[in-house]
Amino acid sequence: MSRDQRADDPAVLQEALGSFVRAFGLHQPETTPCGQPISVSEAHALGELAQEGELRQVELTRRLRLQKSTVSRLVGQLSHRGWVERAPAPDDGRGVVLRLTASGRRAARNLAEARRERFSRLLDSIPAHERAGVLHALDVMVEALDEER
Repeated sequence: MSRDQRADDPAVLQEALGSFVRAFGLHQPETTPCGQPISVSEAHALGELAQEGELRQVELTRRLRLQKSTVSRLVGQLSHRGWVERAPAPDDGRGVVLRLTASGRRAARNLAEARRERFSRLLDSIPAHERAGVLHALDVMVEALDEER
């Protein structure tokens, strides 16, 4: 099969993505790809909250692209770890505002540092002339997935 024919085969895309998921460590539900002992969803939630300072839970749900019930459980886990505090939204009796605690900010900083280190090593291992192409391919995949929704 030629390279162009392989590029049009959905099974080839599936295998390539599966290989990436395994190699990057995304198949390990209780550990981030950077080796931190929390789930990828928890890490993403901490990152969003660290970036914004505070978010309504409904906004976190939108950003994470998860179901409301999943984010509710996720916030419960983060709260149980002492990393997130919940407060009623000042302008909406049913809304919930989420903020990182001091411990949560430390955890988010540790995660961010582990991410920087992992991605720095990964980037260093990609030949310089291939990096723009890798980033472009990832952008194309995200756009295709967004259109599919």
